[in-house]
Amino acid sequence: MSKEQGAGPAPERKPSGFSHLVLHLHPRLVPAAALPLQRTFGLGGAAAVLFLVLAATGALLLVVYEPSPERAYGTVARLVDEIPFGAFVRNAHHWAANGLVLVTILHLLRVFYRGGHLPPRKGNWFVGVALLLLVVGCAFTGYLLPWDQLAYWAVTISTGMLEYVPVAGATLLRAARGGSDIGPATLARFFVLHAAILPIALLLLLAFHFWLVRKVGGVILPEDAGDPASPRGPLVLTSPGLTQREGAAGLVVLAAVMLLAAVWNAPLLAQANPGMSPNPAKAPWYFMGVQELLVHLHPAFGAVAVPLLALVLLVLLPALGGGERPSGRWFGSPRGARMALAAAALAAVVTVAAVVANEPLRRSRPWFPGLPAAVRGGIIPLAVAAILVALVAWVSRRRGGSRIEVVQAAFTFVAASFAVLTVIGVFFRGQGMALGMP
Repeated sequence: MSKEQGAGPAPERKPSGFSHLVLHLHPRLVPAAALPLQRTFGLGGAAAVLFLVLAATGALLLVVYEPSPERAYGTVARLVDEIPFGAFVRNAHHWAANGLVLVTILHLLRVFYRGGHLPPRKGNWFVGVALLLLVVGCAFTGYLLPWDQLAYWAVTISTGMLEYVPVAGATLLRAARGGSDIGPATLARFFVLHAAILPIALLLLLAFHFWLVRKVGGVILPEDAGDPASPRGPLVLTSPGLTQREGAAGLVVLAAVMLLAAVWNAPLLAQANPGMSPNPAKAPWYFMGVQELLVHLHPAFGAVAVPLLALVLLVLLPALGGGERPSGRWFGSPRGARMALAAAALAAVVTVAAVVANEPLRRSRPWFPGLPAAVRGGIIPLAVAAILVALVAWVSRRRGGSRIEVVQAAFTFVAASFAVLTVIGVFFRGQGMALGMP
């Protein structure tokens, strides 16, 4: 018997400590068809990297920050002007926070448009919606901490929307602010929420989210991806096949944050002055769509009814799929992509036209002046919007769209309308919230 014949099978190589960590996040083998960038665009990993950047920079900021109205602004100003690399750390924290909100929204849209919200993944969809709310909560509570004019009045406007909640509005407003106005109690509450409670909740839910992704088999793939003999195609080792790509994507995200931090300073206006509001006073960009709605709608509808309906819509999206299974393809099919694109174009045209048409009337005489304000500025606009959404769904169905393609087209109309309102509010509203060029 030769030496080769008597050697027996080669001993299995034990994974290193790093591999043990990786294998808690991913299985040992992954489908080769899941590796191309267009499957996920690395949005989930980008969100995780941004969270780590926020944790690291936030810990550094806590060394100098003092959460009191008398000293908060001074500590931030000293950080920017006197402490080496203090401005850079603050800038990185600022851009990572805004990036995390944007990436989380895009990640949720990516999951939806590839059918990842449908069974058996609908449970993780609900977790994703909860993560989005936590991310926005983290960003918003951190917005007040510099205690400058921008932060003070943005939080004043945003929390003021709670007053329009029927019955419980005054109670919710006092609970958010710790009193009737923004003051020391507000800053203390926002600081504790931003520095401890919300990040811990976000970290725990993020870990649960990753576990659910692995439990359902990772990235959703089309049935014909890869080898026809296997629905998920040939398998490759997670390390280095996937880990190298994730590492490269993480470095790109980190480099983008560092570049923005180096060339674009986080805003810092004069110290907060409760007696003098800037003109215009705007909410953070992720709430500007709601503030723009308040320009046109009755407050009870613009600040309460529409955001609540949007949240209910997100929660109901898996049920609206009618029991269909995820296809793993963008928009379900090329036909679905065309329908969604047409819905987005229609939403942009209709929304811009409605804003421009309403601008002169809202300052002089309103539409239908004989009707009550709640009907004129709430029920009628929402009824018209519901008719338009139903029309988009009906046309999509008549053009042969499947149920999920019809739902995606209708959702795209709503999402694109809100995105246009956000862009208008951020870039095209000037003094007195008048419409104009940037």
